[in-house]
Amino acid sequence: MKQLARISSDMVDNERVLRFSLPVLRAGPLLPLKPLDGAANPVAVSDEGEWPWQLLDDCRRIFGSDVQPVLVPKEAILLTLNQVFDMASASAEQMLEDMGGDDLTREIEEVGDLLESDSDAPVIRLVNTLISQALKDRASDIHIEPFETRVLVRFRVDGVLHTIVHPPKGVQAAVTSRIKVMAGLDIAEKRHPQDGRFRVKIAGREVDVRVSILPTAHGERVVMRLLDRGAAMLTLAELGMSPPQKKLMQDVITAPHGIVLVTGPTGSGKSTTLYAALMEVDRKNRNVMTIEDPIEYQIEGVGQMQVQQKIGVSFAAGLRSILRQDPDIVMIGEIRDLETAEIAIQASLTGHLVFATLHTNDALSAILRLQDMGVEPYLVASSLIMVQAQRLVRRLCPHCREQKPVAADGWTLLEVDAQSFAAVEHVYEANGCDRCLGTGYIGRVAIYEMARITDAMRNAIHEGKGIPVMRRLAKQERMVTLRQDGARHVAAGITTIDEILRVTMEDVVATGL
Repeated sequence: MKQLARISSDMVDNERVLRFSLPVLRAGPLLPLKPLDGAANPVAVSDEGEWPWQLLDDCRRIFGSDVQPVLVPKEAILLTLNQVFDMASASAEQMLEDMGGDDLTREIEEVGDLLESDSDAPVIRLVNTLISQALKDRASDIHIEPFETRVLVRFRVDGVLHTIVHPPKGVQAAVTSRIKVMAGLDIAEKRHPQDGRFRVKIAGREVDVRVSILPTAHGERVVMRLLDRGAAMLTLAELGMSPPQKKLMQDVITAPHGIVLVTGPTGSGKSTTLYAALMEVDRKNRNVMTIEDPIEYQIEGVGQMQVQQKIGVSFAAGLRSILRQDPDIVMIGEIRDLETAEIAIQASLTGHLVFATLHTNDALSAILRLQDMGVEPYLVASSLIMVQAQRLVRRLCPHCREQKPVAADGWTLLEVDAQSFAAVEHVYEANGCDRCLGTGYIGRVAIYEMARITDAMRNAIHEGKGIPVMRRLAKQERMVTLRQDGARHVAAGITTIDEILRVTMEDVVATGL
């Protein structure tokens, strides 16, 4: 009997696979294959446990001939099944073409694995399809936006919103109600904003969905943020830092105490950086704890606590409780107010290493942000050991990017010396193809601005000096700005000058450069 270690989607007989439902084939598990080494009707079955005799009989009856089992690892069969059914699922646009207005109010079922759902209710299928398609398109957010005569659905992919489909206006109320049910919200409440969350499975992948519903002039606006819990966490080595940046991060991770701040707008990868840092610390011999909203990934050996505002567990309240747990290292998902900032600083001054995030445009603005909250300058100077800003820039699609000569002012715009990049004969620009959905980009990479707080900078903070003075001191210590860090990615053909300028424009305005 033939045995295979793995199977690929091009070995699958899609026509025969789709004559069964996904739950039936997964229960086997069983997967019809194309003719293989003379075998007319091969079917993959698990190489462990009993064979699915009833399902094999069904195959013989449906195919009209005998079948030949091929032994394959169970996990390989299940993975390929999910891929096949995922590719076969309809897009939202295709589904809307088949939807009738009278079907939109059909009863809603309980949430399960979206690919396994056999519901015929069009609204359920539409919402499921939107979420499935968003995951396939690598979207971080789904926007459902009502206007006077139409509804607009957009996905945020690689930080940029793209229009996906224009559902009929009549779909709006039913779709919103469906999402409210999934998130455990009040269907009847349409005057006040509501926030909720739910978890679904898509092809066996667990996805957390955070829901925000906001009443507007033309109906309720819905935004769903997707968090794929099955996505692998990046390590420090995979964050794309330059060797000096990585060395600096490794140095502060081993510091005995102090505060490390990671800054940037929402969706700039701050949490990813903090998780990577926590993965590097000595969790065997140190007590590591976090307070997050929400917990995005679970880390072995780390005590993680989630903010729950409804029962009074805020960042500040949770942080107080954590400090009674004898921690060595504390990670704070976000410093939002003076109370949290003061507790974090006191913790760092009493022998704890604290990692936290702030919303500021550049690294050094984090210092002013803490002071604006009401933290005394001498406390900021005493506690900070490093501030880091970051942005995510889109990666050029390797399949369609095009070469172009470097513009005369290209390197100057990125604040670097053109002579340092004299060996770079050309750069690349975005084009667009089927693989990148016509955008010219696939995925993102981070750019960083790191400033270690030196004694000279501590004195400047204590004396109330402004950002220009601290920036000058930081540059004396060879701090690389966000744009300067982006230049190395442009030179490597990873992204474009325009993309670096797009994500850093606000920083130039804020710092007056």
